Amino acid sequence: MATKPPTGDPVQDAPQVEPAPHAAAGLPAVAHSLRIAQQQMGVRRTAQTLLKVNQKNGFDCPGCAWPEGDKRHTAEFCENGAKAVAEEATLRRVTPEFFAAHPLADLAERSGYWLGQQGRITQPVYLPEGADRYEAISWERAFAIIAEELTALDSPDEALFYTSGRTSNEAAFLLQLFAREFGTNNLPDCSNMCHESSGSALTETIGVGKGSVLLEDLHQADLIIVAGQNPGTNHPRMLSALEKAKTSGAKIISVNPLPEAGTERFKNPQTPHGMLKGTPLNDLFLQIRIGGDQALFRLLNKLILATEGAVDTAFVTEHTHGYEEFTRAAEAADWDETLTATGLTRAEIEQALALVLASERTIVCWAMGLTQHKHSVPTIREVVNFLLLRGNIGRPGAGVCPVRGHSNVQGDRTMGIFERPAPAFLDALDKEFGITSPRHHGLDVVRSIQALRDGEAKVFFAMGGNFVAATPDTAVTEAAMRRARLTVHVSTKLNRSHAVTGTRALILPTLGRTDKDVQASGKQFVTVEDSMGMVHASRGNLTPASPHLLSEPAIVARLARAVLGPGSRTDWEAFERDYATIRDRISRVVPGFEDFNARVARPGGFTLPHAPRDERRFPTATGRANFTAAPVEYPELPDGRLLLQTLRSHDQYNTTIYGLDDRYRGIKGGRRIVMVNPEDAAALGLADGAYTDLVSEWKDGVERRAAGFRVVHYPTARGCAAAYYPETNVLVPLDSTADTSNTPASKSVVVRFEPHDTTLRAARETPSTATATS
Repeated sequence: MATKPPTGDPVQDAPQVEPAPHAAAGLPAVAHSLRIAQQQMGVRRTAQTLLKVNQKNGFDCPGCAWPEGDKRHTAEFCENGAKAVAEEATLRRVTPEFFAAHPLADLAERSGYWLGQQGRITQPVYLPEGADRYEAISWERAFAIIAEELTALDSPDEALFYTSGRTSNEAAFLLQLFAREFGTNNLPDCSNMCHESSGSALTETIGVGKGSVLLEDLHQADLIIVAGQNPGTNHPRMLSALEKAKTSGAKIISVNPLPEAGTERFKNPQTPHGMLKGTPLNDLFLQIRIGGDQALFRLLNKLILATEGAVDTAFVTEHTHGYEEFTRAAEAADWDETLTATGLTRAEIEQALALVLASERTIVCWAMGLTQHKHSVPTIREVVNFLLLRGNIGRPGAGVCPVRGHSNVQGDRTMGIFERPAPAFLDALDKEFGITSPRHHGLDVVRSIQALRDGEAKVFFAMGGNFVAATPDTAVTEAAMRRARLTVHVSTKLNRSHAVTGTRALILPTLGRTDKDVQASGKQFVTVEDSMGMVHASRGNLTPASPHLLSEPAIVARLARAVLGPGSRTDWEAFERDYATIRDRISRVVPGFEDFNARVARPGGFTLPHAPRDERRFPTATGRANFTAAPVEYPELPDGRLLLQTLRSHDQYNTTIYGLDDRYRGIKGGRRIVMVNPEDAAALGLADGAYTDLVSEWKDGVERRAAGFRVVHYPTARGCAAAYYPETNVLVPLDSTADTSNTPASKSVVVRFEPHDTTLRAARETPSTATATS
């Protein structure tokens, strides 16, 4: 039987701390998955949903974007996928009566965990100007309010249309079409906060801002380098691919400031051997200092150049540009500077080099640990240099593998959710729909917050996500959001963003991935693109949480009709009636989607073309793959300070908090913790279990404080610390971003530690009714 949501907020700063395990998955993961699913859905509904996750005739997991192979297991999901499905398919409901009982001030005091645990929102709700709580509203009135505000703007560029990575291809295409027909390119999205640095670097160097490998390539690789990524927590199904590669003889190097259980040993729950013993994955663990990755790859490149016969000269000559300038920069790499930047030993780097030189087919995988620094784009360019040197792009078992987070974040960008669209895309869109899209660039996430802060943006519309919790500089972001005239969130469940509103606010409840979607022409499906460019269908199978819900495509179509009126030449009503008509139009606008409806009807879908992978053709400005030569950068740390990275716990997906445990790091029952190397802690006088305030330091001199964090002695890299977001997003300055990509630099925050006033903590109420899912 499903359980009721918590009535009170659990205390989150008093966890139990145990030694971290050295293996991931196995029986504990299975048990935890089933327990969470039963609490949210009950036994029968659990079976009804989990057996459809990631199946060819089922629905795509609303969690991460890791691809599925052609052959699927009966249980084709991981622990965090089961949690994501359970949270969406929950039997808990948030009704108008809930909002009547909980004024906005009450919601604003609740944690993100408590808000998310309340369940699915069942009706549209509205916060009128001056009101203290949301109230039920009809869909017609909701769209009229949005149209009233949008049409009253002095310029379309005073509106912001944000997209979360869970949005389907169909809904994303409609949203960008509506925004451009309305007259703006203000289409910030969650990519701006994560893999924008990857897209920027890859577009410049190989001509395509996506990864160049397929799942089968990992199985064929000789060497896989996993840098700045925690697959055991963030992409658990990736561990199966690494295990298969390992079984085939691949070597694996993990580059990370923190040891991670998943890359130490994987206990595959699909096999008896996996459940009992598991498979060690790491051949070499390089515990790098935060932000030292560019220096590491630069020195490896120098050493490759110095090794006779190590460079693939035929590939370099035929397919690349800029080699001479790159070699001059690489040959200047300094051992002492590299050891300082990385915190590694000479022996460790030489051991890594030996594995690199022994490999004929190398893949580098990465995630936020590489993309959220000031120098992230040069770092990823250096990774590309590393692969180009030995011809490791455009052949089986080799290539770049940026591992995307949310399940359709890559697809949304493919569909045109981008504030800086390519002219060719806009030309095709205009030709297909008879509109004139704006050509000036729009605003990304950081610039959107700045526009709200400065009064230059007045309407904020979010298609999914939890914008306020996901973004940096929490105090600045929340103050900026409150300056808007109208905030609108298309959501399945409550989150922090619903409690931080403009003068007026709307919450528009929508169908989830697990829900049946029936429109006038019959049952519909949507499509998504995974992290490796595979496009496939997603078909929900559950009766929706309420008859008052609309699908995302229906919401956009009705919004467009309300705002654009009869003057629009686009048949928005047809799009709502039958999603196949949306895919027909996509097929004529987006390259690679020709004959979209027929191809996606095939079980498993289809693979998008990728010129560097498929043809060793590089559509860059030079027509070749570009070597680059940027100066080596790494964060410099003042005395008495540590470099903080923000990260997820294992009971978390992006800003969604499933529970208060971080099992793979030995943390149970709390989130307000900071992990500090014991030697650093001793030097700073930070006892294990002590409470401290984290204060970030930035050149603007503004004090940003995260108060009341329990110190946990943990084997982080020296000089480095780690703590969970969104609680520590308050420490990340809005203007601290990556060069070129403008991604928030959430992985390299200089912090000092100040004593915490423990009387404040002792005075907190400890609700006896609080329960945490664990």
